Amino acid sequence: MLTRRVVPCLDVADGRVVKGTRFIDLRDEGDPAELAERYVREGADEIVFLDIAAAPAGRATLLDAVRRTAGRAFVPLTVGGGVHSVPEMRAVLRSGADKVSLNTAAVADPDLVRRCARAFGRQAVVVAIDTRARPKGGWEVVVRGGRQPTGRDALAWAERAAELGAGELLVTSMDRDGTGEGFDLALLRAVAERVSVPVIASGGAAGPADFVAAVRAGADAVLAASIFHRRIHAIADVKAAMARAGIRVRAAGAIGAGAVA
Repeated sequence: MLTRRVVPCLDVADGRVVKGTRFIDLRDEGDPAELAERYVREGADEIVFLDIAAAPAGRATLLDAVRRTAGRAFVPLTVGGGVHSVPEMRAVLRSGADKVSLNTAAVADPDLVRRCARAFGRQAVVVAIDTRARPKGGWEVVVRGGRQPTGRDALAWAERAAELGAGELLVTSMDRDGTGEGFDLALLRAVAERVSVPVIASGGAAGPADFVAAVRAGADAVLAASIFHRRIHAIADVKAAMARAGIRVRAAGAIGAGAVA
């Protein structure tokens, strides 16, 4: 059985890690390279670095911040925000990323997923899907940091992205982001039932029990930001709770350590 991953997320704007609620009311949380180094020490399995200002501003990813972070994050690093082409993905990978997350650009040009997977392998391509619940049921894809609705059904887009070559899906509930109300378990179950690629749960974690629930709902990895940034809970707390629940995880705080269950 594969181990389940615990993944701190660095939402970066103007070179600093920020966190708010539903991507607004942002508060400075620190330097991305320093936080990445801390999370590696504390047992993070991977790090996700999202340049959340890139798509709204219509610019490319801040590669200098990526290089600094990659230089101190000795676990797999996923970088997203501002990648619109194969050459831009290449530049991010050369800056130290192991995987690149596509979001707004992939919705606008779905074939971008196929082109990137063909160029670098699907293991390097993550499609991030930001969603909002529809009043009459289901979920809609939103882009540009949750600011712009698309009218696109989130489950259909998840299935299509996987078909095009996404190696993983990073699924965020914008309704839950930063609220501490727990992951949207119905959303995670629905996506996991539709795709065969790993699903990363994002949006709403408040404590270790939420991570356990997300894995039981079908997530292969669980992502959070503010509870780790603000030391509300440690990565070790989350992994201990997952292990007690019978979920296989890598031992916290020991890079290269064996998995525990």
